[in-house]
Amino acid sequence: MVQELVIAIVAGASVGGLYLSAAAKVVKQYERGVVLRLGRLRDDVRGPGFTMVIPGVDRLHKVNMQIVTMPVPAQDGITRDNVTVRVDAVIYFKVVDAASAVVQVEDYRFAVSQMAQTSLRSIIGKSDLDDLLSNREKLNQGLELMIDSPAVGWGVQIDRVEIKDVSLPETMKRSMARQAEADRERRARVINADAEFQASKKLAEAAKQMSAQPAALQLRLLQTVVAVAAEKNSTLVLPFPVELLRFLERAQQPAQQPVQQQQPVQQTELQPQQAVRPPQRPAQAPRPAAPAQPERPAQPRPERPVEAEPQSQPRSRTQKSQSGRPVPTPAALAAAAPARASRSKPLARH
Repeated sequence: MVQELVIAIVAGASVGGLYLSAAAKVVKQYERGVVLRLGRLRDDVRGPGFTMVIPGVDRLHKVNMQIVTMPVPAQDGITRDNVTVRVDAVIYFKVVDAASAVVQVEDYRFAVSQMAQTSLRSIIGKSDLDDLLSNREKLNQGLELMIDSPAVGWGVQIDRVEIKDVSLPETMKRSMARQAEADRERRARVINADAEFQASKKLAEAAKQMSAQPAALQLRLLQTVVAVAAEKNSTLVLPFPVELLRFLERAQQPAQQPVQQQQPVQQTELQPQQAVRPPQRPAQAPRPAAPAQPERPAQPRPERPVEAEPQSQPRSRTQKSQSGRPVPTPAALAAAAPARASRSKPLARH
């Protein structure tokens, strides 16, 4: 009897030990326990510490309540200004409702990861390249709102979202480098121009001051010579006054004027001699006189018609015959006589 009683006690103790080992559960401080009894959610969420469940009837799900750091894979996208970029991010979230995280979604980690990827692509398409590079805080806030709105129903709270890196194509990097270089060069030129403008003002004031005192200009010239001579070089500076150049220009101008006036004087001296000498050219046969027109009075027949030069003598009025040839008048013959005498003089010399 006693032996059978001992065996029963040992068997009961073993069964009780197995039951306790199956029913006893330990929930850690950063976890919460959700109990499903026969597949139905229990209202009470088990806190940290030791807890008991009915083996085979209750099922305990432990949910981590810590902040989870999840990297978002790099996403390729096209910005609003048609630039291809590759952006990756990181998301921080935690579970605030353990029951919803177990019941409402199958795997809240995978769901948050997929939502973060789609939201990141949407943000890339709605933003410009400059916003992705310089205005990331605003994009982070927008990305956080886009992920947090569906995650609230899953019992998940999005704590923070950060864009880590924005990868650009090599051609875009070179273009941005040239743009930055051009911008720096433009600012350098503007600063240089401003400095030249201020320096010109100061030089104008200095010139005005030196014009009142001419000796100041000589002192400044000597100071410049001293500054150049102080350096160890073979440069020799000889000041050359500008007034000497002006004096030479004024002295050269009167010397050129008599040379220009000699030619007309010689021509005037030759004109009386040409008029005195008789013509040596043989007489030309007189042209037959054309009959006068009936409406005009008849002109006297010229003795020796001579053709006048168009460049040296003025044109005279002539009469036209019926055949269309011009008939010289006495006034034209008188004006052409000196020109004929001037042409005959070179022949006489030869």
